[in-house]
Amino acid sequence: MSRTLRALVIILLAASCGGGGGSGTSPNQLDDACAILQQRPTYYRAFRATERRWGVPVHVQMAVIHQESKFDSDARTPLRFTLGVIPMGRQSSAFGYSQALDGTWDEYLADGARRNARRDDIRDATDFMGWYMKQTEEQLGIPLWDARRQYLAYHEGRSGYRRGSYNSKAWLMRVSSSVGDRAIMYQGQLRGCRHAR
Repeated sequence: MSRTLRALVIILLAASCGGGGGSGTSPNQLDDACAILQQRPTYYRAFRATERRWGVPVHVQMAVIHQESKFDSDARTPLRFTLGVIPMGRQSSAFGYSQALDGTWDEYLADGARRNARRDDIRDATDFMGWYMKQTEEQLGIPLWDARRQYLAYHEGRSGYRRGSYNSKAWLMRVSSSVGDRAIMYQGQLRGCRHAR
């Protein structure tokens, strides 16, 4: 076997190991809730389980996941570089569908999550979001259907939200409005979607 062919086989084997849990790629047609659910049927089961357990509507979960990871199970924050070329690690520990940080994920695990829960598993990622948003509702009074304000508290953390840290971030206010608009769009689409019945 030639060196080139051997190297190609090794690369393909390593790539097939993947990040586990998810496909590592986003579904097609991210602006169409029905197309997302048709392409990834396991998503809807995960969304509904979270809605039943925590009360977070499916369309709110979908809008936040769209913003955080574009439904990519292996999503990570960009690398930081020194001198423009030397990689110095990621911008944060956020990972997976929900972009949960290491510390917050550890709190979730300590609070009774499945022992082997993973951020790149859609069931665990949506359950994490439900857990977090339910606490946000209880501590800050933000309704679970309010995707815009739930997203602000999700992004800034509840302490940051209490301080109003988002008020000095015009870009984040635009993003949160976009999340709110997307939730409304997904909600309307889900009404006519046969996968959502």
